[in-house]
Amino acid sequence: MSKILVVAPHPDDETLGCGGTLLRHQNEGDEIHWLIMSMVTEELGFDHERIESRKKEIKVVADKYQFSSVHQAEFMTATLDMIAKNSLITEVSATILRVLPDTVYVPYRNDVHSDHQVVFDAVAACTKSFRYPSVKRVRVYETLSETEFGLRPDDVGFKPNLWIDISNYLDQKIEIMQLYKGEIAEHPFPRSEKNIRALATLRGATVGVDAAESFISLKEFI
Repeated sequence: MSKILVVAPHPDDETLGCGGTLLRHQNEGDEIHWLIMSMVTEELGFDHERIESRKKEIKVVADKYQFSSVHQAEFMTATLDMIAKNSLITEVSATILRVLPDTVYVPYRNDVHSDHQVVFDAVAACTKSFRYPSVKRVRVYETLSETEFGLRPDDVGFKPNLWIDISNYLDQKIEIMQLYKGEIAEHPFPRSEKNIRALATLRGATVGVDAAESFISLKEFI
């Protein structure tokens, strides 16, 4: 049995980036854990009703995945680049030392959203083998509406080197994504069901299966 930790800058990133893979891990008997790095707050203009509905969404989504644990950081969404990096690292470090995962899934460093960028950096600081010996694998996921909109001229784009067959889990992934009210809409919205299926089909065609999720493997120690 493996222990899996997915680090999500925001709730829904875990589903967009590796939802099918998480479902497959869970079905194969692995332990899966979820670290959410931000939350909506009144300070950012969210009303009490939206804050409570987001909490309920997270609970329902967690139940659908059957996460062994859910860890919620208290940083405000869309402000992570203004938080001291040490604070973010401390949050990630504490979770890794508590969960002791062997596999960690993280967002792409060159995503257009600054929250994704700083979360990647915080996780990267917590993968040194002499301080975090449990971590054997680090895999970067792509996030629709963030990864493909990156405009850094020095970025060569998301170039996967690992594909995971999610043909049996794609429908369930989409069902879970639909639990996030306001985060999915009709095509050509980038987080539409049609686009989620299209990306899974494209990644699957690369390796000869119906549907896949792809990753950049940064560390694979077996």
